[in-house]
Amino acid sequence: MTSTAAQMRAWTGPSLLTYGFRPFFLGAGVWAVLAMALWVPMLSGHVELPTRFDPVTWHAHEFLYGYLSAVVAGFLLTSVPNWTGRLPIVGWPLGGLFALWVVGRLAVTLSSGLPVWLVVLADLSMLMTLAAVLSREIVAGQNWRNLAVLGMLGVLILGNGVFHFEAARGDYAAQGYGLRIGLGAGLMLIALIGGRIVPSFTRNWLVRRGEGKLPVPPMRRFDKLALLLLAIGLALWIIAPQSEAAAIAVLIAGLAHLFRLTRWAGERSLSEPLLWVLHLAYALLPLGAFFMAIEILRPGMLGFAAAQHIWMAGTIGMMTLAVMTRATLGHTGNALHAGVGTTALYLCVFVAMIARLVAGVWPMQADLLYALSGLAWIAGFGGFVLLYGPLFLRPLQGGH
Repeated sequence: MTSTAAQMRAWTGPSLLTYGFRPFFLGAGVWAVLAMALWVPMLSGHVELPTRFDPVTWHAHEFLYGYLSAVVAGFLLTSVPNWTGRLPIVGWPLGGLFALWVVGRLAVTLSSGLPVWLVVLADLSMLMTLAAVLSREIVAGQNWRNLAVLGMLGVLILGNGVFHFEAARGDYAAQGYGLRIGLGAGLMLIALIGGRIVPSFTRNWLVRRGEGKLPVPPMRRFDKLALLLLAIGLALWIIAPQSEAAAIAVLIAGLAHLFRLTRWAGERSLSEPLLWVLHLAYALLPLGAFFMAIEILRPGMLGFAAAQHIWMAGTIGMMTLAVMTRATLGHTGNALHAGVGTTALYLCVFVAMIARLVAGVWPMQADLLYALSGLAWIAGFGGFVLLYGPLFLRPLQGGH
């Protein structure tokens, strides 16, 4: 049987198409910069895009279903071959899948001049094709334990469809069911996948450094209970986002995941940014749950949008950046160590989240804080494109 490395070396086209993470992580980074660079002047009324979405709805959609979808695609196209033992998608099929994602971004951004059905089809095509491909691989490889990941991908597709339906109906989709479904799916993916990789990567690094406390192995009984509590809490929040039941359930889930995090020996990883950023990003999941519960029970302290951004810009933004940097280094044959430049990227995205959060508390300075948040975000992801872009374009080396 042809090996993964042999199949990738047999490809004689652009190096960008030798592995799923290459085009999708690069595309995600570029779009994170462009979408934010457009959003800041849109917010102040200086730029108007030919989209059917209002500015806030476009911003929310393009982060959640534009940026996040690209990261999820890049991660799963890279990981599923390892999980199943089957060959990855390379070459023009990979390029075609990436092209579907680009078409989706263009269709949403130019949607005012297009039929609604065409925009929806264009935007959903990449995720639906990805789900079909991964379903085939997981079934063929009999990798049943990762059906939950595939299920969350299905929920992400459902959320995107609902988002489009709400926007077409004239609802404020930026605070609708579609956004909450997609955000819930993203958080569950982080809890599922992060719950495996954070303790595993930490353990591997600590074992090489000698004796001492090690993380509890992933997916023990408590981990499964924490995932169930999070699923219940998010489901209630999606259905009834301002109900006391949702607040209590989300708060309990946050406590469970905070305790889960304490079992992973994160305090021993502070000397390696590639590790502490994973722990910090995961910590923002329960932190977001606490702030969301507070906002539900005591409305007006932060505003729902600010509390929500702890999950969106914080948990999702930081975890995806952390995973993209680590996976790129590992799969391009580089040392698994974050230098000063990569560490600065993490700090920029953290500042972006903090500035957006403070804007909810300090509305008199909201415009300034929105701009600061946007600039910090652009610096973080722009830096990612500059530092890691050459690695995506570099020819295959050493079997990576």
